[in-house]
Amino acid sequence: MKWNESFFSKLGHSGPVTSLVKQKAEEVQAAAQASAPVDTGEYRDNITVRIKSSGNRNVALVVAEDPKSMIIESRTGNLVRALNSVKRG
Repeated sequence: MKWNESFFSKLGHSGPVTSLVKQKAEEVQAAAQASAPVDTGEYRDNITVRIKSSGNRNVALVVAEDPKSMIIESRTGNLVRALNSVKRG
């Protein structure tokens, strides 16, 4: 069997697939913001979704952009917990 790479690349970059991926990422974003520790609110308010184009598809990234995000994530694992909660349904 031979894969039609062009077909899968077009499918992976298509609007409907990108929209579906973004929708799931926004669910993770909402869960992460809901469970985020709040001191000043900067960490929670700077959890965003980015769409990135790779070779065969578009991917959605949920990113914590606050300068203290690495410290907060290392202590709480908030983004991983949010991803797992959405994944489990």
